[in-house]
Parts: sequence; structure tokens; C-alpha cells
Amino acid sequence: QVQLAESGGGLVQAGGSLRLSCAVSGRVFDWYFMAWFRQAPGKEREFIAAIPWSGARTDYADSLKGRFTISRDNAKNTVDLQLNSLTPEDTAVYYCAGALAYSPGFKPSEYAYWGQGTQVTVSS
Repeated sequence: QVQLAESGGGLVQAGGSLRLSCAVSGRVFDWYFMAWFRQAPGKEREFIAAIPWSGARTDYADSLKGRFTISRDNAKNTVDLQLNSLTPEDTAVYYCAGALAYSPGFKPSEYAYWGQGTQVTVSS
């Protein structure tokens, strides 16, 4: 069983940055894939980025690559997401997800474990 808890969301002005963190607890192995998704009101949950627990690779949604960066912090046991150059279109609830897998999944249905989400609001 894996438990995930996001933090770091908040209100930021357009052009600003935020760093989200996902605290991971429970039995996690190197072949666990961790990911960040987001869901805006009235929209489907959208893949942002994925990283294995080993940190050996990263995968991004093409539309977000370059502004968002996923990383692992071994000391803190977290998976972090750095958000830069934010726009009002980035306003959403951001979720951390985990899956026992040997390759990254890009759909919410491929992840068994989810955090409660953290709200990011970008003002214009």
C-alpha cells in the first residue's frame, strides 16, 4: 500500500512559479512510476509528467515540457513538480499518482494510487 499527499499549491500571479511536493509513504520500489496530473473545472484529468522511483528517466506531456519539471528527492521521499511561467490556463487541481509499472503511463486509469490533490490558482 502506498500513500500520497500533495502540498505546495496556492494562488500565484501570471508569470510566477510554484513548487509542488508529493510525500510518498508505504512500500515503494524502484519500478514504481510516479506521475503528476491536473484537472481543471469541467475538463478531464490531464497527464503532466512521470518519473520512476529510481529517477532514471522523465516523461512529459509535449504541451507542458519546458515549463514544468518533475524530480525525485530521495532525502525527503518526495516527488516534486516545479511549475514556471504560469498562466491562468494552468489553474487546476494538481494530483500526484503512483503505479506499479515498468513503463510510464499517460492515462489516469493506469495509476492505482492517488493523493487528495492541491489547488493551483493563477491570476491574470
